Amino acid sequence: MEVNSTRPHQAQIACIGSGTDTMLPFVILTALAVAELLVAERRDWRAGVWIAKPLASIGFIAAALAAGALDTGYGCWILVGLVLSWFGDVFLIPRGAPRVFQAGVLSFLLGHVAYTIAFAVRGLDPSGSLLAALVLLAPVVLVVRWLLPHVEAEMKVPVYAYVVVISAMVVCAAGAVAAAAVPTILLGALMFYVSDLAVARERFVTDTFRNKLWGLPLYYGAQLVLASTVAS
Repeated sequence: MEVNSTRPHQAQIACIGSGTDTMLPFVILTALAVAELLVAERRDWRAGVWIAKPLASIGFIAAALAAGALDTGYGCWILVGLVLSWFGDVFLIPRGAPRVFQAGVLSFLLGHVAYTIAFAVRGLDPSGSLLAALVLLAPVVLVVRWLLPHVEAEMKVPVYAYVVVISAMVVCAAGAVAAAAVPTILLGALMFYVSDLAVARERFVTDTFRNKLWGLPLYYGAQLVLASTVAS
């Protein structure tokens, strides 16, 4: 009986490994496109940004599909989040276009909603979610106090909404992990959360390449990590 009880666990590990192996070409695609994107941003080559950024985002969508995103409800919601993130990435490319920027913020906000639903679909542990909410409360207050003085009046409500939604995403990711989901769900959510600080700093505080230098790899890494969780 003891030997037989290990077989489902071994089969699950084999399934996860098989799913993530099929992602490798698209992980490489995203990594190479992000490298090119950083070069284009550093040189202020806008045509290069328009090529590299959507391509890097296509890579994480393709990675999720290769890992089996369409096979489960959880995977489908993660895929929705990734597609919405693709739109957000494209909308954030133009400069000096506040309406387009707002469309990008909305796309990412809806993407976070999709991820939150995905984590809920997997199942949440209430205690784990509550603990995460309590732990996250102090960082959220600090981020809001740091950011809001730099935000123009018409963007304050969207910023508040965005902070609430992305924080809810992290809380639900922690709840899903506490309910026996794979730990990389929380890792990906946290990476995404921190990468958004780079975007906020770039847009509202100070426009510098250093924001992109750490924010872009962290963001694309987060998306790939979340994409890989559909294999489980």
